[in-house]
Amino acid sequence: MKCVIQSLTLGSCLSLTVGCAAVGKPDSFTFIPDFPPDFKYELKAIYLPAKGQTCSLPGGRNFQVSFNKPNMEYEATSEIELYRTVSDCPMALNHVEIKITGIFGPERSDSSYDYASFAVRPELLERHMGTFSDDGVGEFFGECQWAFRTVGPKRYLIKLLTCKKMDAQGTVARSRPFTAYTLAQLPGKTVRLKIKLAEQEKPAIGDTWVQVPGGWKRCMGDNFEDQYAFCYGNYKDFSTFKMVDERICTIYPGCTENKDENP
Repeated sequence: MKCVIQSLTLGSCLSLTVGCAAVGKPDSFTFIPDFPPDFKYELKAIYLPAKGQTCSLPGGRNFQVSFNKPNMEYEATSEIELYRTVSDCPMALNHVEIKITGIFGPERSDSSYDYASFAVRPELLERHMGTFSDDGVGEFFGECQWAFRTVGPKRYLIKLLTCKKMDAQGTVARSRPFTAYTLAQLPGKTVRLKIKLAEQEKPAIGDTWVQVPGGWKRCMGDNFEDQYAFCYGNYKDFSTFKMVDERICTIYPGCTENKDENP
């Protein structure tokens, strides 16, 4: 009788292909962000029917689990399950999307974001697989860049965030931060996304600022109400702009003044 039970149990595991890890082996992993100050993240884990399964969710939808949405308590790390059963359909993790948010002011609108991600597959070619250190930590890298511009009739300065993939040697690529792992690699492991902030900020729109000692000056354009305000070769007439703390400045980021009036 004991042999029959063992045989049935083994057959059940093989038919499901998910959720039957060895006894004591975890079916989850930990995501840890390594971000600059004033950065935070949201995360979305996306599941699809596991390999070999013929079931599907109503409407052919995937299944998603969110972490750190605005209505949730913020958690510094996320524990992500590899397998879930939804509507009697065994599902496996397929993709993890990470929203990287940088904060540059006190208001909720004083922030900008970009994305990183990693894929999770049953199998991958070795050259496409992320690696783990002996202590079970896998890292992938990115560099985020602030770009600044002015908006509105008072020319408030805002910043936009762009994040690009970076390798361990610091070489920055054109695509967003990304890596990939297999389902077999991840149980009990830690995945860390390391984000470096670019040393220099840059104008978000070309030919609108002029670089000077201490930073950048905003071209006036036709007048202060000119929202595009391209320089068009006029590198003598500049405007003030407002920082998020309401200071009125003429140079960014080296502003040390607090002017009271527009020119």
